[in-house]
Amino acid sequence: MKLFNEGGGLTRREAIERVGLLLGVAISPSILAGALQAQPALARAVEAKPEFLSAPQFAAVSAMAERILPRSETPGAIDVGVPAFIDLMFGKFMTGAERQIFMAGIVELEAKARARASVDFARMTPAAQDALLKEVATLSQNREKTFFHQLKELTLLGYFTSETVGKNFLHYDPIPGRFDACIPLETVGNRAWTR
Repeated sequence: MKLFNEGGGLTRREAIERVGLLLGVAISPSILAGALQAQPALARAVEAKPEFLSAPQFAAVSAMAERILPRSETPGAIDVGVPAFIDLMFGKFMTGAERQIFMAGIVELEAKARARASVDFARMTPAAQDALLKEVATLSQNREKTFFHQLKELTLLGYFTSETVGKNFLHYDPIPGRFDACIPLETVGNRAWTR
């Protein structure tokens, strides 16, 4: 991987690849290609309605993404448009096999939610949602290409490549200066990544 493009800065592709490496996520080629095209279109997608998922599926995905990255002193997944990002990635950039895994995962998770609480996942209490997601995560361990892996990958990628997070919380510097390897975090405003 090149450090800089001919213009002297990181390309968008390189930045997204690095986000994946920093998050410990192996980003699939279809997801990477989609992320490059999807994020610019989603800059205003916080209030978006589903385009490819049904309304109940979109509500479930929104609730799941928000449980993975809930609002705290920083915006949550819903606040930066992650559900719309996932919807677009599902509809335009996932392969047929990836879509099948994703849809089967939503169906299975919703069935478990109804069996436990007699409501859809989105209507469960946050504690019940967390417990169910932890169970799904545990079942996904030591397996490849599961629904939970897709959901986590898309949530993290959508969140950390969003304009809001990049500009306001990661302090993205499109023209990086020199690299200082070991510096006190307070000297960069208690923010990781760029200075």
